[in-house]
Amino acid sequence: MSKKLIIIRPDDWHLHVRDGAVLKDVLAHTTKQFARAVIMPNLKPPVTTVDLAKAYRSRIDTALQQLGVSNFNPLMTLYLTDNTSADEVRKASEHQIIGFKLYPAGATTNSDAGVTNIKHAYPALEAMQKHSVPLLIHGEVTESAIDIFDREVVFIDRILEPVRKDFPELRIIFEHITTKQAAHYVRDADTKGKNTLGATITAHHLLMNRNSLFTGGIRPHHYCLPILKREEHRLALMEVATSGNPRFFLGTDSAPHPKGEKESSCGCAGCYTAHNAMGLYAEAFDSVGQLDRLEGFASFFGPDFYSLPRNQDQITLVQQAEEVPFEFTLGDTVLVPLRAGETIAWSLAK
Repeated sequence: MSKKLIIIRPDDWHLHVRDGAVLKDVLAHTTKQFARAVIMPNLKPPVTTVDLAKAYRSRIDTALQQLGVSNFNPLMTLYLTDNTSADEVRKASEHQIIGFKLYPAGATTNSDAGVTNIKHAYPALEAMQKHSVPLLIHGEVTESAIDIFDREVVFIDRILEPVRKDFPELRIIFEHITTKQAAHYVRDADTKGKNTLGATITAHHLLMNRNSLFTGGIRPHHYCLPILKREEHRLALMEVATSGNPRFFLGTDSAPHPKGEKESSCGCAGCYTAHNAMGLYAEAFDSVGQLDRLEGFASFFGPDFYSLPRNQDQITLVQQAEEVPFEFTLGDTVLVPLRAGETIAWSLAK
């Protein structure tokens, strides 16, 4: 008999839904599993002000209405720049903005307007600490001299540790961590008993290492940033994700790109996992015999860190293989999901 797991409805603490015609297609997958999601602000142009976030939220709400979805809450973020003002931070704290996203300039998709020098953002960080607005971090340095596989580790030493020392009360989420060093840094950090440091982990970083980029040839749909790392790092992520440590929680970083923009001479970074994210996480946790700890990771630790109430309703996952289509509709084009043409060992009960 297939195993079954009933858990409190989870939240996605890191999600890309893009904008315009594709919104409805992307949200349809997410809303079947999650009650809330932290919406990334790296649009073109980026969402840098409260007014822009309110307008973006309105477009998302319209897409949700078209889907007939009334029980999903998009949690809006603002894009931190060199010029983000303390006053904009204050306004964000008054308008239910969940946090500011730090993209080092050039670190990933649509990050060209990101922070060029962390010192330029210090006035905003000071205001964020004052108003208790979290900082969501894409933790990589971007200097060309730094090997792409080392950028997260260097970021910890050069950026994250100094920021935490200078702003000890600032709540920080180290998003989509990928290395043993990051996992251990978050696990072992001295926060003086305060809830000031957390981390999200994606399903694809739990399930794949960098060999997955080259299995049978170059696999562009496995290319993401931060990039997949060695097996020792995957194992370290699995250890902390399944440990029951409340500093670690779910963030898919599901990132939709048109098929042609992934399968090109300069393909975009991002894995699309929203079609069955919880099935992928269940597969990962089950693979190490820790399925009973998935609920904490997926449903409890995120809202606790953000000081939000836990959800009340439930979802049911079953150990039943789900075949993944080769493509999904994305506006007037298509995207290729993770595991396209393959199966995921767990699925959401119908």
